[in-house]
Amino acid sequence: MVTVLINLWIKEKEDVKNPEVRQKYGMLCGMVGIILNIFLFLGKFLAGTISHSISITADAFNNLSDAGSSCVTLVGFKMAGAKPDVDHPFGHGRIEYVAGLIVSGAIIIMAFELIRTSVEKIIDPHPVEFSALTAGILLVSIFVKMYMAYYNYRIGNKVDSAAMRATATDSLSDTCATAVVLLASIVGEITGMQIDGYCGVLVGLFIFYAGISAARETLNPLLGQAPEKELVKQIEEIVLSHEEICGIHDLLVHDYGPGRLMISLHAEVPAEGDILELHDVIDNTETELREQLNCDAVIHMDPVVTEDEHILALKKKMEEIIKSMDSILSMHDFRVVTGPTHTNMIFDVVIPFQYQISDEALVEQIAEKTKGLLGETYFVVIQVDHAYCG
Repeated sequence: MVTVLINLWIKEKEDVKNPEVRQKYGMLCGMVGIILNIFLFLGKFLAGTISHSISITADAFNNLSDAGSSCVTLVGFKMAGAKPDVDHPFGHGRIEYVAGLIVSGAIIIMAFELIRTSVEKIIDPHPVEFSALTAGILLVSIFVKMYMAYYNYRIGNKVDSAAMRATATDSLSDTCATAVVLLASIVGEITGMQIDGYCGVLVGLFIFYAGISAARETLNPLLGQAPEKELVKQIEEIVLSHEEICGIHDLLVHDYGPGRLMISLHAEVPAEGDILELHDVIDNTETELREQLNCDAVIHMDPVVTEDEHILALKKKMEEIIKSMDSILSMHDFRVVTGPTHTNMIFDVVIPFQYQISDEALVEQIAEKTKGLLGETYFVVIQVDHAYCG
């Protein structure tokens, strides 16, 4: 059904990098979700009323909250698609993450409410009446929710939407919840055991876990998570494909919402090269990043000596010293200032955030190893950097 609607409503359906196309995908899935969840609520509420089952009734209101979550997703996509303005020059794309977080919050609240009412049912149990109509409604609900999980997850991955993936997680948890409710009704009918309340608690715990997982996916981009390794690899391949660029460092990726990335990095170029030609290479590289990764890129040009044998030999020795301390350490921006009494070697050392040794202790260790290898007349001036891209 959703595929048919996509073919009818979204003409440029494969151009998922286009914000307008993404917006249409999100709004379409949101509207379908609202309609399906309202029908499921009405059906389950009828089944819960007929059977006097607290778990079925709670599951019904869970679907009603899902309809509200679909409304949030729809509004979120609509607002996220708004064009940049004076107050928000990078656009409104992060609203989509906020929408996903609200959906996750609704899932968690519903889980707590379901657990609370289920505990009350355990304390004060009431018999559950089972019928073919009840079983039929629950079976239809399971298949509908499986379909909703499928299309939300598939399209969420296609357009890279955390909000839609959160909705897919919610639908999948609802599928399991309804299956448990159906199982409880069948067991109660066959054995007479009143496990409705216990199954309600089990379903509530499952929904709570699903809500936490969905919240983590939507909250991490808002907090500034590290970019995916695949994206970092693509950036490095594009930049280093230019033979004039010797290396890159200080890569930063700012996420302002799906399809709204801001990239900044330092590109090392030969100090002996023609400044105008190198600047043209940098401009072309920024253009390639924008066209291939749909991002805005700012590249700082760092000149490095590539033809002085003495400086290159010192650089190699310092790289060996640093790698001998730990293979995950690296250095860049190596410069040498030679004076009448001593030589200063100036460079940056990159340290991962999980590194156990403090910045000060590491700098001191490098300085001691340098004097031990090169002599007392060699000093290091070190700037400590942290690896923002893992």
